[in-house]
Amino acid sequence: MIRITFLLRRRPDVPAAEFYRYWLEEHGPLVASHARRLNMLRYVQVHTIDDPANAAMAEARGGMEPVYDGVAEVWFASREALVAATSTPAGRAAGAALVEDEAKFIDLPNSPIWLAHEYPQVNPTPENLVARPRNGLVKLYFPLRARADVGEEAAQFYWRTSHGPLIRQQAAGSAILRYVQVHRANDPIEADLRAARGTVVDSYTGHAELWLDRADMGVSTPERRQANQRAIEDEATFIDFRRSCMWFAKEHVFVDHR
Repeated sequence: MIRITFLLRRRPDVPAAEFYRYWLEEHGPLVASHARRLNMLRYVQVHTIDDPANAAMAEARGGMEPVYDGVAEVWFASREALVAATSTPAGRAAGAALVEDEAKFIDLPNSPIWLAHEYPQVNPTPENLVARPRNGLVKLYFPLRARADVGEEAAQFYWRTSHGPLIRQQAAGSAILRYVQVHRANDPIEADLRAARGTVVDSYTGHAELWLDRADMGVSTPERRQANQRAIEDEATFIDFRRSCMWFAKEHVFVDHR
């Protein structure tokens, strides 16, 4: 399975309320209407929420980039399924229609997009956790860039083989319900996605996503504080915090054919 990760910044001339309304009520259904034509397996909108913890997490890491307004995520059964869909006249027309609509509310040059593979680390069965607007779950979204002296390939290896096990070991103490690493795939399709949108900002090494329950997050324990400190110290060995960001969000699932 492969997915497209698309971090969104709203157009400066579009108010925040209108951005979220249009994305949810107009663009989301439009994407869903093309799902079969584009071989989409799943399509989820991840809406950033205004939470004091966003700034606190950045401060704990010495400062980070401004958070994005949200993320559009699209899953495909395989790279071949994605290529097949975009190789037909109908698929190309659908893709062009979506980009045209994106331009109405998204700052496309400053909204990076790339392909990625996911590596579940803490994963309940079935994989049905969703941080919906009306439940107590939240999704922590952490797009990260590798330190320049480490490099993307080495950072992904360390993240997967060393940092991942560290977080798994202390998941219970940190109240983590699910934790997935999503690693950028170095794929030529990325260049096509960026060219279609005029993207200028760099992609990320990948992103971490964690699901937590607000009821548990409000309880501060020595174990949780120590686990958080260990996580940050280890992150610093391979992540460039100044070129990374993190925030809490809610999810809206439009398509799920898994």
